[in-house]
Amino acid sequence: MDHIHRNHGGAAEEEKINAMYNLTLKWAQQLEQSRIIEYAELLRRPWSLIWRNVLAGTARGIGIAIGFTFFAATIIYILQILGALNLPIIGDYIADIVRIVQRQLELNTY
Repeated sequence: MDHIHRNHGGAAEEEKINAMYNLTLKWAQQLEQSRIIEYAELLRRPWSLIWRNVLAGTARGIGIAIGFTFFAATIIYILQILGALNLPIIGDYIADIVRIVQRQLELNTY
């Protein structure tokens, strides 16, 4: 009976080792996918990291500027349409806002 436990224990140990091996392999694949090696390379070359951050910041800034321009143009367009409806109080208020924004845009373009 003692002999049976030893054989059963050996199979269980082998299963545990296989499970640990599979888990380690899975972790290695996940680390490879996360590109941690590339990140470590970037840390070794600070100028490359700085250059990438400068490019990323520039792209973000341009994206924000373009997005705000479209947003502002849409708002002005909607306000002009609402102003053309000649709503009593709201129409005057919207017309004033449109005039102020148009003046500001004219000042900035010259």
